[in-house]
Amino acid sequence: MNFVTLKAVIDLLEQFDSENTMKNYSDDLKGFKQWIYDDVRTQSVTDEPLWEGKENGRSPESVISTLLVHLNRYAKMYSKSAIAGSEFHTQEEFIYLINLKAFGEMTKTELIKKNIQEKPVGMLIINRLLKQNWVMQMDSEVDKRSKLIKITEKGLEVLENQMVNIRNATNIVTANLTHQEKMELIKLLAKLDEFHQPIFQKNIESNVLINQVYKELPFGKDQL
Repeated sequence: MNFVTLKAVIDLLEQFDSENTMKNYSDDLKGFKQWIYDDVRTQSVTDEPLWEGKENGRSPESVISTLLVHLNRYAKMYSKSAIAGSEFHTQEEFIYLINLKAFGEMTKTELIKKNIQEKPVGMLIINRLLKQNWVMQMDSEVDKRSKLIKITEKGLEVLENQMVNIRNATNIVTANLTHQEKMELIKLLAKLDEFHQPIFQKNIESNVLINQVYKELPFGKDQL
């Protein structure tokens, strides 16, 4: 046993005992471990990272937006490689099929919205899938005016033929993250998605979109 390490642990236990006067943590190993975890997490949050242009006043919002754009382009690069030499022409085609396989049949509008695309673009993709016989459309039992889109056996087959490459492409995108980092990233991205998706669903005209959304933000009302 390294006695320096042992002494450091004892010192931590003494610090835990003195700081836990309000009994925010249980007086056992579980409480001690949670206290250490929360302390490390607090320190990591307060330690701001460096980024290009920070010394010149570049905002964290600017950096985040740029990095998201970059990551989208990297993901497209790997997706393009994943379908090279296959029957797929675009990554949207296999993404539509993956959604139909995962979530089952749905209306054209639901499928397009799930992929966060505008209707004209989404309809072109669906029409290509229909032409390839990778999906089929049928009447909805709930609303006879609506058509449901369903993946066909041929669609499942062509998708399965590329799934190894597709999975490898998605694994590469987050290859240097630990499991814990991936979980944290999912939480953050899901939070952003939860904010933006309702805005997207409103189909606000581009010429008024930013002003309309910005003035509804807590910090935006005083700046417009």
